[in-house]
Amino acid sequence: MVDTPEKHTGSRFLYDSFDAASARIEANERVNQMQFEALGQRLDRIEVMIERLDKRLWLTVYGVVGVILAQGVSSIIDAVPK
Repeated sequence: MVDTPEKHTGSRFLYDSFDAASARIEANERVNQMQFEALGQRLDRIEVMIERLDKRLWLTVYGVVGVILAQGVSSIIDAVPK
């Protein structure tokens, strides 16, 4: 008989369920970690999109203000007697 070192002593049926449970827990932890990484990547993309939208909104606001000021200056110039 060849003696091989085993990590457990006693019946294998006693420890098989624990090994399966710990393997299941480790698999769930890996899945959770991958989900959190994917969520972080999605949040980064959303943040970039929000920054782009913010720039576009400010550009629109400045454009509207510019048009209003141009119309005001134009009406002032038209109102000045020649």
